[in-house]
Amino acid sequence: MNALSSIKLLDETAVIDLLPTIDVVQTMRQLFRALGEDRAVQPPQTLSLLGDARGDFITYPGVLTERSVFGVKLSPYIVTDGRPIVTAWTLLMSSKTGAPLALVDASRLTTERTGATSALAIDYLARPDACRLAIIGSGDVAWAHFRHAYPLRSWREVRLFSPSLAESVDGKGRWLDQPVEITRSAEDCVRNADVVILATSSAKPVIDAVWLGGDTLVTSISTNAVQAHEVSPAFLNEAQVYCDDRRTTPGSAGEMQLARSQHGWDKASIRGDLAGLATGTCPLPVRGKQVFFRSIGLGLEDVAIAEAILSAHSANSPASYCSHERVAS
Repeated sequence: MNALSSIKLLDETAVIDLLPTIDVVQTMRQLFRALGEDRAVQPPQTLSLLGDARGDFITYPGVLTERSVFGVKLSPYIVTDGRPIVTAWTLLMSSKTGAPLALVDASRLTTERTGATSALAIDYLARPDACRLAIIGSGDVAWAHFRHAYPLRSWREVRLFSPSLAESVDGKGRWLDQPVEITRSAEDCVRNADVVILATSSAKPVIDAVWLGGDTLVTSISTNAVQAHEVSPAFLNEAQVYCDDRRTTPGSAGEMQLARSQHGWDKASIRGDLAGLATGTCPLPVRGKQVFFRSIGLGLEDVAIAEAILSAHSANSPASYCSHERVAS
């Protein structure tokens, strides 16, 4: 049988249609538990140049041993005369047969797994009584963070800052039909917050640690720019640092690279990662000291959510479906 006869091509329309049928946070929780129990493998991600200043692409590999699946997401950044082109596709393959299983448009999935991974960190690291949430950013990724984090605590206050919104809104407003307090500055947004979500495309710090409370949790994702960082590298020497994967994140996260070269920070000071938190093998934060969680986005996250989408599609597809054709709603 031709290996290509069974591969499914899941486009953005199909992905959007299937996303409501899966629990993304639970998918990430199961993934990191598997990683902590050696039932998954996370190789380092790599950045490759396209040459002639045409851009680059990041390769995100991952192996889900217990699901007999491995795969890779390719995310290019292509330079044009105008706006750069950024896409993402995940290829899933069977570790039993070596055959390709699916090619999945990963743009929307990347947004969802990014928000869900930060939300999972919030669930593990934020104080149980955390009630004040601050968000820096107002794009799709910020919205995904809000949706996944909102059910995790009894938030009494939600504040948001984004330059594109701050100039037009004064005080109470609505953000994507959600009631939030839209502030005029990042400082106003994060002061007295229990949890601060940084969900921007900035390559330089967007907050100052002096604005934060004594045990505020800050989550950061940053962007693909070289050594991009949403917090000052010096902050890592003051905070309790966690990340998505302590073996691979320090080599890719911009503020960790700079903290090491400029401030003498040692990656050995990382208190834990999501695999350790999911399996209870690393310490939780101590009260009275700020906490920093850094996510770079892992290939395992991409493989896990793509596999969940593929499973959801298979469960909802008629047996007569011609699987090598493009899948769309």
